[in-house]
Amino acid sequence: MADDRNDPERDRLSGRLSRFAKVGAGLSGAAVSYGANRVFAGDDANARNAKALKAALGGLKGPLMKAAQMFATVPDLLPPEFAKEFAELQTNAPAMGWPFVRRRMAAELGADWQSKFASFEHEAAAAASLGQVHRAVAHDGRALAVKLQYPDMQSAVESDLGQLRALIGLFKRMDGSIDPSEMIVEIGDRLREELDYGREARMMSLYGNFFAGRDDIRTPTPVPELSTGRLLSMTWLDGQGLLAFKSAPQEVRDRIAALLFEAWWSPMTHLGVIHGDPHLGNYSFAGEGAAHLNLLDFGCIRVFPPKFVAGVVRLYRALSNDDRAEQLESYRSWGFTGLNDDLVDTLNVWARFIYGPLLDDRVRTVADDVPPGEYGRREAFKVRQALKAKGPVTIPREFVFMDRAAIGLGAAFLHLGASHNWKQLFEASLEGFSEEAVAERQARALKEVGIQ
Repeated sequence: MADDRNDPERDRLSGRLSRFAKVGAGLSGAAVSYGANRVFAGDDANARNAKALKAALGGLKGPLMKAAQMFATVPDLLPPEFAKEFAELQTNAPAMGWPFVRRRMAAELGADWQSKFASFEHEAAAAASLGQVHRAVAHDGRALAVKLQYPDMQSAVESDLGQLRALIGLFKRMDGSIDPSEMIVEIGDRLREELDYGREARMMSLYGNFFAGRDDIRTPTPVPELSTGRLLSMTWLDGQGLLAFKSAPQEVRDRIAALLFEAWWSPMTHLGVIHGDPHLGNYSFAGEGAAHLNLLDFGCIRVFPPKFVAGVVRLYRALSNDDRAEQLESYRSWGFTGLNDDLVDTLNVWARFIYGPLLDDRVRTVADDVPPGEYGRREAFKVRQALKAKGPVTIPREFVFMDRAAIGLGAAFLHLGASHNWKQLFEASLEGFSEEAVAERQARALKEVGIQ
């Protein structure tokens, strides 16, 4: 990531203040709309409020928009009007116009940037929280996706993180059951990584190497000569989003779920890396009957210490065998402190929810006939009440994106209504597993793509 003092988009105080003011103005506008809709909108109030908030978040971009995308991933978590609008932020967020595109491209590739492409489409093909994608064609005929970072995102991230820290401080005073301090550190580090398009290109290559030789899981290929720290060019992969298959035959939906499961869990158990942002806009499917999966975004790839990965597998086996001592050691290896029998019991409530489909040796849906809107709420309530009674717990930072990704992946399976023997799929991903093997493979894979 560029940190030159002459870089006009470096993180700076003026940029943070500008972002703070913009966030306040944007959300104030949504609040005004909310008040007017309560008075005038009648039965359409929720729909109008949802549109107003989506418009505000879409205009703000950055971490606040990512939060809305994450909420929309979980079926029935939000009122249907809000879920519908926020889901559109994942694949149909408002894009910035051509003047921005010309400035960004000229700043990154020079004034003659257009001559470096055979063609370049003016309208964005997709837009998200930190950048937007344009279709282009290289001089050698390859179809390209060109990802442009929005302006001043470094300052936006730091400003939004500052406001999030303030909210977390308020949360800790109001509810002492969970200390989320480590969580904000983790979120900040991952967001800063996501702004580094050079790192994203290397992670794209890492996943490309891992799935090399397979036709059913595909990744784009980065184009270094047309990329910079804030501009990433890659080969274009055609496909349809997951929601296009909600009414597909059951075998198609089950196939999609199996591909998603393998694309997420296999890199985790073999290399200790996960795709930490599995929302619906980050993959697509192509071929007859969704024959193959396209992984599309590699900005939020979390690399875990092999010890943490071993703890994930250790807890799975400890829960399977009802081994209390191993459960405690698993949590300790993750970084939980102050462990006692009551705290282990409490943590196991959530662990058995997350691991539940993997522990059940039969074909089932992820929710196992629990309505999506109720899925996880009972367990979350139990955990919160127990922690209030038994004392606070600090959530280790590595747990944040592991938990988020697992829930996001489960939400995709809920959207599909997919059924599998999830335990058998997980056991297949563990073939040859050991902490030492993960450490060796991880070091080799990172070195191959230039990540130390």
